[in-house]
Amino acid sequence: MEVNKFLRILSRQKFTLIAVPLITVIITYFLVRESPNVYISKARIATGLVEQSDKASLGSLAFLQESKIDQEFANILQAMQLKKIYNQLSYKLMLHDLLHPDSAFRKPSKLLGQLNVAARRHAIEVYSRLYEKSEPLVLWDPDQNGLYQVLSSMGYDEQSLKNKMFIYRVNKSDFIDVEFQSENPLLSAYVVNNLCSEFISYYTTVTRTNTVKSVSFLDSLQKRKQAAVNEKMTQLKNYKIENRILNLEEQSKVLYTQIADMETKLEVSMKDIDAYKGALKDIDAKLSPKERQYLESATSRINQDIVASTNQLKSLNDLYIRSNYDPIYKGRIDSLRNQISAQISESSDRYTLSPLTSKGNLLVQKLNAEVALNLAKFSINSLRDEIKRLNDRVTVLVPHEAMIQAFESEIDVAGKEYLDALDKFNQSSLSSNLAVQIRQIETGMPGGPEPSKKMLLVILSAVISFAFCVLILFVIFYFDDNLKTVQELADKTDLPVLGYLPFLGNTVIDLRKMWNGEYNATRTDEYKNLIRTIRFEVGEEMKDAASLAITSMKPGEGKTFAAFNIMYAYSRAGKKVLLIDGDFDGHSISDTVQTQYYLEDYLNGLVSAAQLGTDKHITVLGNKGGDPSLFEIASEEVVKQKMAALRTHFDVILVDIPSLKEMGKSHEWIAVTDKFLAVFETDQSISPAKQLHVDYLKQHHNKFIGWILNKVVTGKGRRNKEVAL
Repeated sequence: MEVNKFLRILSRQKFTLIAVPLITVIITYFLVRESPNVYISKARIATGLVEQSDKASLGSLAFLQESKIDQEFANILQAMQLKKIYNQLSYKLMLHDLLHPDSAFRKPSKLLGQLNVAARRHAIEVYSRLYEKSEPLVLWDPDQNGLYQVLSSMGYDEQSLKNKMFIYRVNKSDFIDVEFQSENPLLSAYVVNNLCSEFISYYTTVTRTNTVKSVSFLDSLQKRKQAAVNEKMTQLKNYKIENRILNLEEQSKVLYTQIADMETKLEVSMKDIDAYKGALKDIDAKLSPKERQYLESATSRINQDIVASTNQLKSLNDLYIRSNYDPIYKGRIDSLRNQISAQISESSDRYTLSPLTSKGNLLVQKLNAEVALNLAKFSINSLRDEIKRLNDRVTVLVPHEAMIQAFESEIDVAGKEYLDALDKFNQSSLSSNLAVQIRQIETGMPGGPEPSKKMLLVILSAVISFAFCVLILFVIFYFDDNLKTVQELADKTDLPVLGYLPFLGNTVIDLRKMWNGEYNATRTDEYKNLIRTIRFEVGEEMKDAASLAITSMKPGEGKTFAAFNIMYAYSRAGKKVLLIDGDFDGHSISDTVQTQYYLEDYLNGLVSAAQLGTDKHITVLGNKGGDPSLFEIASEEVVKQKMAALRTHFDVILVDIPSLKEMGKSHEWIAVTDKFLAVFETDQSISPAKQLHVDYLKQHHNKFIGWILNKVVTGKGRRNKEVAL
């Protein structure tokens, strides 16, 4: 439905849709017919970033990943767009045209043509100096600003060149293409070749300078880091020499091992003492006091020898422990132990000649136990002294260990920094030796003209202008909430629509001639059929009612015209029709029809209903105008009586009443008529003010019979200006 509406709009605007593209095509044709041919020249640069032939030695450098290569290409493409590069190119173009006017790429501009010989010589001097120094024009300098204006007038400024320049990477390859289009094939080739050469020169210089700076900096950095490492190592060496430390870690390990060994032996000796004490206690328990006394007196001399030997053994054992169990002392200790064993055996042999021979074995055991006990006691003291001595040595080493660890930590950090700096230096040195070599591998050559785009531009102008017109119409259609059809009016107001009236043109319409068939049938038959449809719908709604008021939302919507048409339609059906001009302000009917009867006279009793009800099928009751309302002329009861009297003389009473905008006047007429309808002009919207009138119509749905949509555009037509009877 909406699509059909939009298509109808396009159909009504078909002349616009044809005229606008046609005018656009004509204008475009005259604009492009004199445009010069376009010549394109292309040069190609190899970057060396991904060419395997140029990087055979870089196969092991895995850091050249795709993302890094893309970044490098992006940097190169941006570098080729630098103002410095285009400045150099602009200078070369100007110098070419100034130094070789016979082979200049472009005709001299107005500004260039105004330069005299001295000015040209000065321009050549300035452009040459700026080119040699790679400096830009200083625009706040009046002289250089003037030279820039000359350069711009020739189309050699940065922006003009960039507008015709196309620089891009060829897919994912190693190549960059440079294209330039102009009206001169030699100019196009000159621009691309010189842009490439200027960029390569600039890029090579910058790369070499940055590489030298980077290598120099990293070299000095790694040397400083190396000196720092050497200094820390020298400090550590001197500290060890001053404190007589060979290998602190090994010394500490040995001391802790010795301490653990001594503590183990001390624990064993403590257990031996307890065991020997228990054994001696058991032996003493088995000997009586007399036996012990006799044995002690008999062996006193030998025991003294054993004690002396035992003391010697204690001393040797002390030395043995202090020497960290030196094997030299081990032999002497074993020899002394054998001597003590012999002395104990001698003491045992004496028991065989005494009356206590049976206790001899106990005596031997006791002597052995006492010797072992003494040795254990002696070793305990020695072990404790040795453990203390070893702990003292460990205590002495602890501060040294902290200092040495601090030195080693500093050396480790400095070493890592040195290795990192050395690695960066090596990488930078390698990169500088294997730097990317950008070179131009294809030279731009003058070519033939490009296929003309003039016809394409003309066609595009037609298509774009047509599409633009359609778009404008669609926007208007989308935001247009005006009611144009019967269905739209019914849906919007939720009230019935009796029919519609088309507008027939700008000429005077004589309804009598139209109904008498004096007009072209093809023009009026459809219109009369629409009127008959409205007559039928009105008759269905009126039933036994006789009076019908005709109003509208606002003046000028065609309610009077509708009243005339309904009047003629009923008269053609053989009905006696009375048409009352109830609109005192507009009184259009009174102005159009010359009548001898007036509503004011009838309401005041000056004219009777019988006088109005003649044999004529159509009677018109005009008004004298002014600004009165109906009930100001006569009271409501009188008006109702007068209307009832008219019903006896007329079949249909039509009243053209004021619009609903004049609420008081129109409401008075609605109160005294049986039914009423409203005329709505097409292509109007329902504003908030009109919505109040719609709500009023809904409140009087028992009297309101429906809408008549007027001035509907169905084809060619213009609005009516005059209606004649």
